Amino acid sequence: MIGIGVVGFGWMGRVHAQAYARVRHHYPDALRPEFIAVADDVPGRAEAAAELFGFSTATDDWRQLVDDPRIQAVSITAPNFLHREMGAAFASAGKHIWIEKPVGLTADDARAIVGDVQVTVGFNYRNAPAVEKARDIVKNGEIGVPTHARFRLLSDYAAHPEGALSWRFERDRGGNGVLGDLGSHGVDLVRYLLGEIDELIADTAIFIPERPRPLAATEGHQRGGGAVGLVENDDYLGCLMRLTSGARVTLDCSRVAVGEQNSYGFEIHGTHGALYWDFRRMGELVLSTGTSYQDEPNRTIHVGPHDGEFGSFQPGAGIPMSFDDLKVIEAHRFLLSIADNKPHGATLTDAIRSAEALDAMTRSVKTGSWVKL
Repeated sequence: MIGIGVVGFGWMGRVHAQAYARVRHHYPDALRPEFIAVADDVPGRAEAAAELFGFSTATDDWRQLVDDPRIQAVSITAPNFLHREMGAAFASAGKHIWIEKPVGLTADDARAIVGDVQVTVGFNYRNAPAVEKARDIVKNGEIGVPTHARFRLLSDYAAHPEGALSWRFERDRGGNGVLGDLGSHGVDLVRYLLGEIDELIADTAIFIPERPRPLAATEGHQRGGGAVGLVENDDYLGCLMRLTSGARVTLDCSRVAVGEQNSYGFEIHGTHGALYWDFRRMGELVLSTGTSYQDEPNRTIHVGPHDGEFGSFQPGAGIPMSFDDLKVIEAHRFLLSIADNKPHGATLTDAIRSAEALDAMTRSVKTGSWVKL
């Protein structure tokens, strides 16, 4: 049994709680989570979460969880600007942390979380069994030496000009906008699949410069209705990377891409093959290999029980998994890290490396030049 606290109970806080509730359904030997306390400063939200999930304590003050001896591990799903203070406080108190990306607003924020605790970071797309299989294919040389790749994270969640001017669009609270929201995932996937970034050059843009302020607390991506205010961070990111391996990578991210609903994925080209993945067809990989180099066909592979964590969810290839399943995998790896006292899955180091790349992109935009990591 391990005592669990959750800080922030918007959509992602609920996803974390659901993952804890399901984790032993899929991993019977995992530590058994016990819901101790939930904190959220929106009136009534913590109480509703406690009623739904069975937390014994509901509060609007997250600091109460820091001092609660019943809690050994905490999920931090609050807005980005709170990550540093919360993470540092819980780590100092010796509580293990499952924290959503990007872990603060800068790399310095992520580095400030220091303590003898396990920290798992919410880079959930790397947990997809097809992505894990893609990593094995690349490492095993099945497509040769990777030469160039394209990673995309395109969404329309902020495409409506009447979308509420929530904290996500403010520099001091939401950081660098789409860079931290989607770009951080892109950087993590690049590093996970292809290795470290040597240098990069980036371009960003704000395409919807004004939005109406929300009339109440927001959860997700709601319409506004209040006075119009300025958008302070970026809607779009385009980045060209040179990896330490010599491969070239383009990263394309947008939160205002009309016609794109969570269009996330990658195309990796090697010296004698290619590999494709689309998040919306999560259980499939498209692979091209052979000896002809030209006019090689593509074939679709459905991941199965022997790929990644697929076997903990479904008995046979072709049965879909979900976004929430990826968070169950993440919850399991967090609890396993605590049980083994060693990291499993994405770590604080991964968050720092991602944040360093995002900081470099910000510098590159300002100077219009390549920036070395």
